[in-house]
Amino acid sequence: MEFLIFLTIVAAGVGAVVWGRKYFRHEIDRAKRINRANKNK
Repeated sequence: MEFLIFLTIVAAGVGAVVWGRKYFRHEIDRAKRINRANKNK
């Protein structure tokens, strides 16, 4: 039973990461571009 709960938590965590990456992709890319621009100065 505990293993099933653990598996559910892990699956929810992985799902959240995948959803977050898809949803925040353009924000992450923009942040990377800004950081690169600041390093080049």
